[in-house]
Amino acid sequence: MDFKDQIKQFAERATRLKDSIQTEEATKNALIMPFLNTLGYDVFNPFEVVPEFISDIGTKKGEKVDYAIMREVNGQPEPCMLIECKHWKQSLTLHDNQLLRYFHVTKARFGILTNGIVYRFYTDLEAPNRMDEKPFLEVNLLDLRENQIEELKKFSKPYFDVENIISTASELKYTGEIKALIQHEMATPSDTLVRYFAKQVYSGQLTAKMMEYFTNLVKKSFQATFSDQITDRLKTALVQEELTVQAAQPEPTVLPVSAKEGPQVNTTPEELEGFYIVRAILRTHVAPERIVHRDAQSYFAILLDDNNRRPICRLHLNAQKKYISVFDESKKEIKHELTTIDDIFNHSEALISTINSYSLS
Repeated sequence: MDFKDQIKQFAERATRLKDSIQTEEATKNALIMPFLNTLGYDVFNPFEVVPEFISDIGTKKGEKVDYAIMREVNGQPEPCMLIECKHWKQSLTLHDNQLLRYFHVTKARFGILTNGIVYRFYTDLEAPNRMDEKPFLEVNLLDLRENQIEELKKFSKPYFDVENIISTASELKYTGEIKALIQHEMATPSDTLVRYFAKQVYSGQLTAKMMEYFTNLVKKSFQATFSDQITDRLKTALVQEELTVQAAQPEPTVLPVSAKEGPQVNTTPEELEGFYIVRAILRTHVAPERIVHRDAQSYFAILLDDNNRRPICRLHLNAQKKYISVFDESKKEIKHELTTIDDIFNHSEALISTINSYSLS
């Protein structure tokens, strides 16, 4: 099993266990020590992991940091990472924390503050031998991202390289802070940003009333822009996936017209696009290959497991007005008008609810 699979498996385990963990010590045993083990460190080997690491600081004697990860330098073990632990329900703060005090008196280049679910990684980017107040990397096991797994891998025993991590730490730190600013501006646009955009499109005086008006417009424009980008990426990815699937399938046998029975049904590109959107909505809830379509003269059906008794929805796209039919708990069909094919995304909750109902049956 490679590192990516191991860390994902551990994240799933942490999600299951967390609610049964009552103390900080239990957090260490159930979450933090297994996490260090996943990184490749032997938590029972004092040459690799030292619990309650002590390093006297001035007049303060016997203070302890929860764990120190050791590595051998010139034949002697030295700390390379210091780890301070909290109970998994506690918020993480550096105020009066041993990490800050220990960092400048040891040779460790990295500090980790964790509650077993969230891991914050610190170093000394702003001033040598003085730990930054803000982490350069934060990983939440309940919301694990692919790019974060690659960064975590650098801290694993087989790949640990101080210079390699430091070389990317600065970019990670400032990129993370910029992303947080962008998210904040999207949620609550600042006056500075609103004025910047408003002056590009409006020549009048920006009174308090107009500022309120443009603040709302800027917020809506952000949301619409990102929504459009997500939709475009989904469409592109789904079309490429479908082309790949079609290329791998053998050419169908074409029967002579006289051998065909019943009226002819033509599946339109718009119907296929609707099918891809439904598959995109549900792909995190059910394997995509289980979602199939059947075309009929009066509607375009999308089914689970190619089973008529498990309808997901029906698309009615061949008339002047277009509709999607979703199903309630009693499988009663409910029609909703579609202005554009992208309006299918507005019914994601109903589609997911239908899929979930089949998984329980």
